[in-house]
Order: sequence, then C-alpha cells, then structure tokens
Amino acid sequence: MDTSTPTDALSCATRERARAEARETETMLWFRDSEIARTASVEPPMRRQIERAAVPMAIGEATGLSEGQVQLRLSAAATVRERAPLAWAAFGDGRIDLARVRDIAHTIDQLHRAESVERLDRLVVGYAEDHTAAELRGWLRRFVQRVEADLAAERADAARAERHVSVSHTDDAMAWLNAYLPSHEAAAIEARLRHAARHDIDPDDTRTVAQREADLLVAWCTDSGATTAAPDAQVAVRVDADVLAGARDGFAESTDGRWAVPAHWITQMALHGNSFWHRMIVHPVTGDVLSHEYVGRFCPDTLAAALRFRDGLCQAPGCMVPAERCDIDHRIPHPAGPTSADNLGPLCRRHHGFKGHGILRWSIGPPPAPPPALVIEIYQDPVPMEYAA
Repeated sequence: MDTSTPTDALSCATRERARAEARETETMLWFRDSEIARTASVEPPMRRQIERAAVPMAIGEATGLSEGQVQLRLSAAATVRERAPLAWAAFGDGRIDLARVRDIAHTIDQLHRAESVERLDRLVVGYAEDHTAAELRGWLRRFVQRVEADLAAERADAARAERHVSVSHTDDAMAWLNAYLPSHEAAAIEARLRHAARHDIDPDDTRTVAQREADLLVAWCTDSGATTAAPDAQVAVRVDADVLAGARDGFAESTDGRWAVPAHWITQMALHGNSFWHRMIVHPVTGDVLSHEYVGRFCPDTLAAALRFRDGLCQAPGCMVPAERCDIDHRIPHPAGPTSADNLGPLCRRHHGFKGHGILRWSIGPPPAPPPALVIEIYQDPVPMEYAA
C-alpha cells in the first residue's frame, strides 16, 4: 500500500474497500448461480422454486444482511455485470464502489435502447472515479434525460398524472401531510415558504422557522380562494435553446441540480400572467453570460430601483411625485412591449390610471439622444409623455 502521504493512504484504503466489496458481491453471484444450476434438476417444480427462494436467506445468514438487502445487491450486480462490462471491470479493480454500481444499475433499468446502455458504459466510469456519489447521481439523471429525452418526458408525464395529496393521522394529535407533486411546483412552494418564514418577523414571535413554515402552509391551504397553481417564488432553471424552442425533446434542470422536469412543463408555467423570467445566453464553453434580458410583466427589484434613480419623478408632464412612490409602467404595454429599461418608467398612481383609460399615453418614438454625462451614458433618458389627442 502506498502511504507516502495521508491522502494516498486514504485513497489506497478506499480502493481496497471497493475491491473487497467486489469480491464479496462476485461471491454472492457465484453462490446464487451455483444454486440455480444445482436446483435445475430438482423435482417437483414447487420444491425447486422453494429452494431457489431460500438462496437470499442463505446468503444473508453468511454476510449479516437481510434478504431484502441481498436481493437488491444481487439485482444491481447482475444488471451491471451483464449490460455494462466496463463498469463491472472497474468495480473489480476498486475504481468504483458498490454504491456507484447500484446507481449505475438503476440508470440502466431506466434506459430502453441498447445503444444508450453502451454509451453509458463507455462514459460513466471516467466520471464516477473523480466525483462524489451525489454528483454521479446527478450526472446519471442528466444522462437519461439527454440520451432518451423523449422516453424520459413520457415517464414524467405519466408520473405527473399520478400527483396527489394524502393525510396520515398519527398519535399525539398530529398528522403527516404528504404531497406527490411536479418538482418545479414543489420547488416554488419550498422557496416561497423559506422566504415568507424568514422575512418581516414580529420581534415578539417566538416560533422557530420550521414552525412558521408549517403555520404558513396551513394558512395558505385553509384560507385561500385559489383553485389553480400560481407559483410566485423565484425558481431558476437551465434549458438548452433548441429544447426551449421545441426543436427537440429535453429537460429544464434546476440551477442547484436537485431536480429536472420536461421543458414543456416550464413553457406551460411561463404562459401564466405572473411568471417572470431572466433569460440569459451563456457561452457553452466558458460559461460567460453573453446577454441577459427580462421576460415577464413585472420588472425585478434591481431594475425598478435603477429606473427610479434614473428618472427621479413621475414621468407625466409637470408631475412632481417622487419616483419611489410611483408604479413602474410599460410605455408599450406588455406583452407587446418588452420589460426593459428603455420601455419602462415611473408613473404615479393617478397618472397611471389616466394612461389606463387612454387619457395619457407614452409616446412610441425613440428616446431623445442624452447629453454627454457619465450617468447618462449608462442609463438612457426617458421617452417624454404627451397627452393623447
């Protein structure tokens, strides 16, 4: 064993542990295969079935595992041995451990095309060797979604049809509320709960954050007239441009990598009037943000603050209401007009109402050229307003 440094010693020990797991697993498979061969001639068939059913119990007695644990290990090992020979060889060499073998086997069971399994076998070992088990699980999930996106989307649609809520009452006057929901909706609920439970807290409130989240959920569920889903929390996802355009099937993945959903689910959510999007084009190699625009009716707080700093006052002619007391309004109404700095400006509530009734309108022409000044070079002057004819 190479023990030149403490980390080298740990790496060697880890590889030896993986080799030991491989030897144990191979022996378990050998015992099972031997018993299947031995009982092939046992008669009557009922006796043969009983003896074979007892194999996991015999293995469990020898290894200290339960029958269920033995069956899971045998199933995963047999799948990888038969369908992913490169991964199986890496397991025998100690380059990947049993936990990773199980994750690979689970992914193989999700794949339906032989060429997909062959591609997985070629690529997975190189990634699994240098990444944690959690990172590998994320990589495997993305692999299925990329390689067999059409089938993965079908499974997701079928699973979405099974969404439900159940209540299980327990002792001590408590109960479990369980919800099987699409991931992007569950993520929006989680984000909204986290935000609401941590902001605007009464100094005299002695509840924990967890207790406030629970009470908020009860309040939302028992005192709301909503009948359709309307997530208003910020949920960030990554979608390839060709997938978003519908050129091919694909998934939208959360930026933290914890979940992914078919891209068309996100498109459906984007059609909701309250949805707001930050659309970014990212360089595929360097990851640099090449462009960033807002897609939605309401601008984010940072843009609203910049517009109020830029304009200072309500943009109706002669109005002196400070911009911080104004609404941020579209010159060209949304959705025809973009949510961008050159199409937005502050209007006080009175003049905003005038505009809504057609008495006051933003001019549609281009903004005038700003005078030379540093701040004006960064933020364009607003387009002047005029009364409608």
